[in-house]
Formats: sequence, C-alpha cells, structure tokens
Amino acid sequence: MEAKIFTLIVGILLFAADNAGAHNITRILAAHPTLSTFNHYLTLTHLAAEINRRRTITVCVVNNDAMAELLDKHYTLPTIKNILSLHIFADYFGAKKLHQVSKGSTTTSSLFQATGEAAGTSGYVNITDMKGGKVGFSPVDSDSAHPVATFVKSVHESPYDLAVIQISHILSSPEAEAPTAGPGELNVTTIMAKQGCKDFSDLIIKQGVAETFSQSLQGGLTIFCPSGETLKDFMPKYKKLSADNKTSLLLYHGVPIYNSLGMLKSSNGLLNTLATEGARKYDFTVQTDGDDVKLETKVVTATITGTLIDEDPLAVFKINKVLEPTELFKAAPAPKAANSAFDDDSADAPSSEDDDDDSTSADSTSHGEVTLLRRWGYTALFTSVLLTLPFPF
Repeated sequence: MEAKIFTLIVGILLFAADNAGAHNITRILAAHPTLSTFNHYLTLTHLAAEINRRRTITVCVVNNDAMAELLDKHYTLPTIKNILSLHIFADYFGAKKLHQVSKGSTTTSSLFQATGEAAGTSGYVNITDMKGGKVGFSPVDSDSAHPVATFVKSVHESPYDLAVIQISHILSSPEAEAPTAGPGELNVTTIMAKQGCKDFSDLIIKQGVAETFSQSLQGGLTIFCPSGETLKDFMPKYKKLSADNKTSLLLYHGVPIYNSLGMLKSSNGLLNTLATEGARKYDFTVQTDGDDVKLETKVVTATITGTLIDEDPLAVFKINKVLEPTELFKAAPAPKAANSAFDDDSADAPSSEDDDDDSTSADSTSHGEVTLLRRWGYTALFTSVLLTLPFPF
C-alpha cells in the first residue's frame, strides 16, 4: 500500500513538473502589438513550433520598425528564417544573467548553428557586457567591429526555461543572408489528386482558387481534404451556395502554415484559415481526443482519418466530414442538461450573433493559462484524494 501511494505521489509531481514548463511563443508575443511582425514571421518560418518544443531557450525579438528594415531587403522566406534563427539561443539569458556575464563576454550557440544551416562558427553570437549597463549582441562572423544590437528590455521570463528579450536591431551576418532556395514549383492540386484527394482538388480547380492555395505554399500550407464519399454526400448543400461562398468554403479547408500531425496534436486551439479576412473569422478549433485529432467548427466536428502528404512545406490530411463554418451554416444547438431546472426552451439554438460573442469571449482568455490551470486542477484533485486515504504510518 505504501509503495502504491508513493508511486502515485511521484507520478503527480512529475506530471505537474512536465506540464508547468510548457510555453507558446505565439501567445506570449500576441500581447505585445509592437512585436507583431516578428511574431508573424516566427509562424511563417515555422520557427515558433521549434521554439515551443524546446525547454531551455532565449528569443531575441525586435520591434516592427526593425522588422520593416529587414523586409525592405526582399529576402526569400528561407533566408529570413536563417536570419531569425540567429535570434534564438540554445541557452537561457534572462535580464539578470545578461548583466552578470562572466568575464564581461560570452559566446552562445543560436538555432541557426544548431540546425546545421550555418557553416563553421557562423551560427554563434557574442554577448558583451558594455559600459553604462548596456549589453551588446553580435554574430561571430559579423562585418561590424561593434555590437550590432543592444539589450532593450525583458519581455517574458520563465526562469531557466524561456527568456524573451527585446533587442534594438536585427542580428545578421553574411552567412545568414546568403541566398537560400525556396520551395520548388509545386502544383498543389496535382499532388493532391495523385495522393487520393482528386474530388476535392477538382472542386478547387473548378472554382478557380487553385492559385490561392499555390501562393500560400511559400509560407507553408496545411490542407484538410474531405473523403470522396463525404464530399458526394455534401454536394446538395454545396450547390446551394453562392459562388463567393463556395470559394470561402474551399479556402476554409486550408491553413496558411505547415502543420505536421504531431504539431496539430501538441498545439490544440484556434486556427485561422485561407478564408479568414478581418471580422470574417472563418476559424476552427483543433482538439486532441486520445489518439485522434478533431477539427471543431461549432457546426460539425471532423476527425483526421489519414495523412496523404506530410512534407514541409505542405501537409494534406484526409478528414471524415466537410468543414462547415458558422459564417455559412447554422451552428449546432448546444446540448441541454437533462432535468435541469434552468432549461429555457427559448434558448434551443444559439444565433450566429451568440456564437460570435462566445468565440470572442473565448479568444480573450489565454488558452495557455486555461490549459495550465486545468492541469494544476487535476493535480490538486489527485492530491486531495490522496489525503483521504488511510495512511498506515
């Protein structure tokens, strides 16, 4: 009995420790509008997912003005990825540690070096404690004799796991700026047709939106393809839509970033789609259910049933239902609790306005905070159960 209780306690503590360190760089930076461009390009280059899966890491962010200077140089997206990789250190450097650099300077490895994209030592960055309390940063192979950027402020710190700090300028080097080839010229619909998604790809071509899917491939693309039988059953509904709404429905099945199945399983939450435009959200929620990955639209819930293509920058997954957005179809009625004294017949089916209010409210709550609270809630529940057990000592 004692051994079982001890094992259970250890399991709870390990569960809490394992989940407490989780972080989401996209959500952290979303709270800082002046860093939105940097945040956007972390997503486009898939560096956000790389940051999220690592435990000891520092991200040096720059404001929108500094990013504008970088974008004015018209680098390809793969080259921008190399440059931004220089801003991600494989070590923890919070504000306190930066001002206590041993011997006044140190050299740290960046993600540009860790991924093997950099030659020799070009992926390393020098960190120098300067006069006047300043801290300077400079890539080892920089052409400048002085630090190319200085520490501005701490944005977020989770001690020894994640530090997000703002620096004054972009870190770059000849090696990082070297031309990098983009994805090859791929015909998305042709690939889909060859991999078991012909019916859906034919609809995309017929509706004239194939070019939109192809253009999105540069920054990464995930497509959810309804099976042929599912699509056949849905066609009566599809034919009743206007031309514009047919276009929106098809684009709703594409997400403008690359997501492997593993990434979808580990990053539950809202996803924008190719149909998203301003107030017209056209988003859906990814939710893991055991080994299954479900896509919830408030109208239907589809399940990923297979992987047709998974080769960065393109992923295509087969799903068992057509995704129906609330912008085009009526949301399913919320299930009512049986024998509830609070049942109200007038609230059987929420209107689209109610759905928008609900989603807005949900968006305003940090998904990361809710998830963390839920995990600690489970831990507290397990602990309270333990306290009720008859200990023999």
